[in-house]
Amino acid sequence: MNHRFKYLSILAAIILFTACTTSKSTVSTNVNLSRYEYASIINNDTYHIPAELMEYEIQLFDAVENSHLKLISDARIYELTPAQQEKLLLVKYGVNVQPEETIVTVNFIDYNTGRPVASCKGAYSSLGVAGASHDIKGAINRVAKQISNTFPKE
Repeated sequence: MNHRFKYLSILAAIILFTACTTSKSTVSTNVNLSRYEYASIINNDTYHIPAELMEYEIQLFDAVENSHLKLISDARIYELTPAQQEKLLLVKYGVNVQPEETIVTVNFIDYNTGRPVASCKGAYSSLGVAGASHDIKGAINRVAKQISNTFPKE
């Protein structure tokens, strides 16, 4: 009986902890996201994933590409017309891996104003059981869903 209570307590704690791992999107109330057509993922010294995690960066690019936004290389932004630049979002991302939870955040910023217009967060936790790479993949899948919901294909 004592073992059963112990296992039920552990199970309840796991369920409670994973319930706290939330994925969500925050969108500015003053912005019409449907007006944006292009996205450029910032890939510099500040916003990058270490080389050993490149497969996850590919998944992040795929997540943005699976929205209605057309990806533009950051090196080609200046080839866009001013009208196209009005419809451009800069994309910055971050990955935070902790033993208890992995969070991937993707932020969308209006190119002309520098104003953040949307932020998508994917969080995942296996409580260290499955390993960091599993948690990163789970967090990316969740942020991809948030991006698709925030910028749905028409």
